[in-house]
Amino acid sequence: MRIPIRMIGIATTFFWIFLIAFAVTAVYSLKDVQFDFGEPQTGTTADNRLFFSMPIKIFNRGFYDIGYFNVTSQITSGDGAIVASGTTFVPVIRKGEEITTSHMVTVSIGDLLQSNRNYLFNNTELRICESVGMRVAEMIPVQASTNFSVPWGAPLYGFALGAPEYSTYNVTHLRVVVPVSFENHSFFDLAGTVQLRMFNSTGVYAGFGQTSVGARQGSSYDGLVEFYVGASGLTRSGSFEVSFLSSVFNYGPWVIPYG
Repeated sequence: MRIPIRMIGIATTFFWIFLIAFAVTAVYSLKDVQFDFGEPQTGTTADNRLFFSMPIKIFNRGFYDIGYFNVTSQITSGDGAIVASGTTFVPVIRKGEEITTSHMVTVSIGDLLQSNRNYLFNNTELRICESVGMRVAEMIPVQASTNFSVPWGAPLYGFALGAPEYSTYNVTHLRVVVPVSFENHSFFDLAGTVQLRMFNSTGVYAGFGQTSVGARQGSSYDGLVEFYVGASGLTRSGSFEVSFLSSVFNYGPWVIPYG
């Protein structure tokens, strides 16, 4: 039995009318889908990772189910390098359903600080690109994105060594005292050890000293490193190799001249 071409044309027309009407109502129903993205929170985990967490509430008052809902965050440094990324996925949000979920991305603080010493000593910011995707009626893809930044406070902001002070210890050695200071602008408390290796102007090793340091977030530290060196090996100028060791991160050695 042959179907008249006219009937095929009518059926095709109705199909396209239905498809267009479906697409229009599906997209129109998005106005009845409520998204509530909470204030991003930052902090540290028990294993010393930096986290960015954002609560999300979704109330689907639309005409259709929403499928493949996903939120993806990509964290980048000031020079555009990707620091971390993460995705939160919800398979289906039924019409009339309200759900609450949490989106979180973590990054190793140690890896972050080792990758760029700017994060260690200078306040800056991290850029976050948020991308939201879904399928209305589990068929029509919709995607949107936005960018924002979060401040980064340096844990060793303004780190400085004062001029070495010398006093006689015995006939062959001198007592050396070096002032140490910095401000902890980060959002975590800092406790660790500062180590100094002293070299004279010719690069000859002169002595070693270390001290425990601690600064709560938003506070400053002022202390002293005390050690002993052979008097015969000292010169008016030279350099220190400085290392910082803590449970959160290790950094160094970096060279700071003196004299």
